[in-house]
Amino acid sequence: MQKESFSNQFVTFEVEKELYAIDVFKIREILEVPNITKVPGMPSRIRGIINIRGSVVPVLDLKMQFGEEQTKQTQDTAVIVTEISTDEDTFQIGIMVDAAKEVITLEKEEIEEPPRLGMFIDNKYLKGMGKLGDNFVIILNIDKILSEEDLSKLAEAKVEEPENSEKEKSIAE
Repeated sequence: MQKESFSNQFVTFEVEKELYAIDVFKIREILEVPNITKVPGMPSRIRGIINIRGSVVPVLDLKMQFGEEQTKQTQDTAVIVTEISTDEDTFQIGIMVDAAKEVITLEKEEIEEPPRLGMFIDNKYLKGMGKLGDNFVIILNIDKILSEEDLSKLAEAKVEEPENSEKEKSIAE
């Protein structure tokens, strides 16, 4: 079992006018939406892949992951590149959000356990609810955002990508 780091700082962002947060330790960078290459066979909520300094990074549309329609790109739309840890591996994934906001600090006493709503909501990817003034910020457990099936499809795409890159290089020469 992986030891989990905990910070009291969180990067906040909006999806459908709700405020969400991810532990700052899990964030690698925040980007304006780059060119996204579609990959056949991926679930529709995986919008495609992006190239970050030579690394292939899949992009998850968080709004679609939450059962909503596809994110419409605006000037505020962002891709937050995060690090996901499983028992076997750690890899990067970009999450597309309506807008990246700010870094906030929450003390442990300002964070409550996720609500237990029984059969009405699957809160597997909720880490907690942060109190921010009179409002709440939903703290995500980014390590649980994708299913095992999604993770295996992403791993397959990651393995296939270098072969395609080598073919493209030899064609270009």
